[in-house]
Amino acid sequence: MSLPLEGRAAIVTGAGRGLGRAEALELARLGAAVVVNDFGRPGRDGSGDASAGPAEEVADEIRQAGGRAVAHTGDVADHQQAQELVELAVTTFGQLDILVNNAGILRDKMVFSMSEDEWDSVIRVHLKGHFNTTHFAAAHWRNRSKATGAPVYGRIVNTSSEAFLAGSAGQPNYAAAKGGIVGLTTSTALALAKYGVTANVICPRARTRMTADVFAGSGDSADGLDPLAPEHVAPLVGYLASPAASRINGQLLVVHGGMVAIVERPRVAAKFDTKQDAFSYDELDTLLTPHYAERPPSETFAAVEVLGLKRETLT
Repeated sequence: MSLPLEGRAAIVTGAGRGLGRAEALELARLGAAVVVNDFGRPGRDGSGDASAGPAEEVADEIRQAGGRAVAHTGDVADHQQAQELVELAVTTFGQLDILVNNAGILRDKMVFSMSEDEWDSVIRVHLKGHFNTTHFAAAHWRNRSKATGAPVYGRIVNTSSEAFLAGSAGQPNYAAAKGGIVGLTTSTALALAKYGVTANVICPRARTRMTADVFAGSGDSADGLDPLAPEHVAPLVGYLASPAASRINGQLLVVHGGMVAIVERPRVAAKFDTKQDAFSYDELDTLLTPHYAERPPSETFAAVEVLGLKRETLT
C-alpha cells in the first residue's frame, strides 16, 4: 500500500528542533522527501552562532529511517536565502509539493518596554519568513500550472498561535506577527486556489524550547506521551499536506494534546445604524456604552475560554 505523501517533496522551516522536527519526521513517515530547514541558532530569541547541526541531525534521522532528506541552514527571513531554499527542493527532488512554515523566535517584553529591534526581529522572522518562502513556492506552483495548463498539487501549512486569538500581554510583537500570518494565509488561499494549491494555518500548543518556561509543570505526564508533546501536532500537519485535505483551504485550526478545534472567521456580534446622516457622539454613547456594559467578555475571549485556554499562558 502506498503512503499518502509518497512521491511528494516538502520543505519544513525551523525543523531542527521542537515542532518543526516532529513535523518533518511525520511528513517523511508519510512518504514525503523533506528539505529540513533550520538556521541553527541556539537561543530562542535568535541569538548565538548559526549552526548546521540541528538541520543536519534531523535530515540524517530521516535518512536513517529509510526516507529521503536534505538539510538547508539558511535564514528564511532573508529573501534570497528563502529563494535558495525553494530552489534546493526543486533541484534535489524535482519539484516542491508541500511547504510547512514553522521557523520563529521570541523576544518578549511589554509594549511599553519593547525596543524597536525587539519588535522588528520577531516580525522579520515570523511574518516576513512566512512571506518569503510562500512567495517563492507560490511562484513555482503558478509557473508549473501555467506550463501544463492544469492545476498542480500544492500545500501550505503556516504556524500561528493562540496568542493572536486572545492577546498575550508580554508578546505584542509575537501576537502581531501571528495575526499577520493568519491574514497572509487566507489571502494566499484565495490567490492560489485556482492553481490547485491550498493554504491553511494552525495554532499549536506544545512544549518546546520556545515554550519551556510557559508550560513548566503544566500537563506533565510521568508515563506515556506528554499531552503537550509536539508529536500531538505533527499528524494534523501531515493530514493537511495530504490529498485527503484537498477541500480544506483558508482554514484556522487549533491543535494540541489530542484535540483539534476549527476556528470560525470573526462574525458580526451586533450592528447599529444611525438615524441621522452620520453618527454623533451622543448617539454612539447611547448605543454602544450600554451594549458593552451589559455584555460578557467579547466573543473572541469567550471562544478561547470554550477551548479551555488560559489567556496568561497562551503561546
